[in-house]
Amino acid sequence: MAASEELARRVAGAGRSCSLTTAVLEGWPGPGAPRRVECLAGHLEAERSGREASRRAALLRRCALPAPKTFDGYDWSAVSWPEGMGRESLLALDFVERREDLVLMGDVATGKTHMASALCTLACERGLEARFFTASSLVMRLRRARDDGRLDREAALIGKARLLVIDELGFLSLDADGARLLFQVFADAYERQSVVITANLEFSRWGSVFGDDRMAAAVIDRIVHHRRLVQFRGESYRVRHALMQEG
Repeated sequence: MAASEELARRVAGAGRSCSLTTAVLEGWPGPGAPRRVECLAGHLEAERSGREASRRAALLRRCALPAPKTFDGYDWSAVSWPEGMGRESLLALDFVERREDLVLMGDVATGKTHMASALCTLACERGLEARFFTASSLVMRLRRARDDGRLDREAALIGKARLLVIDELGFLSLDADGARLLFQVFADAYERQSVVITANLEFSRWGSVFGDDRMAAAVIDRIVHHRRLVQFRGESYRVRHALMQEG
């Protein structure tokens, strides 16, 4: 008795995910008894699930999150959405598909870094390459790479990420050398990657971060062309919960 079309589809779909050739796949469902083909489909689907789980874990390791976060229990009360964007489109990662940038801007400890980290976790779960850096750690990483003669290779690795997070822009001012290195990351990412930036300073004060108003303007120009500004307003999450514990 020939295998059903549904079993044949299961074998073909799982087999392709496991890199089996079309010739091998086409030879199985036809002559096989349904139970035999069902067993094959189960094995192939289990192999596919295992490979996908391993890939997600590898992506999350490469992302190098300092503290992996998810959106489970996330407090959305401080978030103010731009026109045409909301929670559903954010969680769908529509902006990544469109190579748009997000600027998460606002008060300290209102959920910006948590959101950026959770977006990285979500991207990795969906099989997308993501990388997470603080602005200062990224500059240090680029400096080491340049000093070791491997800056181009490091830039290429960073450029592979579909989602690039640069956290805490504005918390520390950059010297001229660091500003140039960071500017090159923004220039390379323009219209090729989605960049998520967390910042506690409005755009008008970014000149103090880069130490050069013209360089800050050039960065802002690239960001605002394809960006959404998500604003955060409210009391510090850490302060609020500390006061709750004291109470």
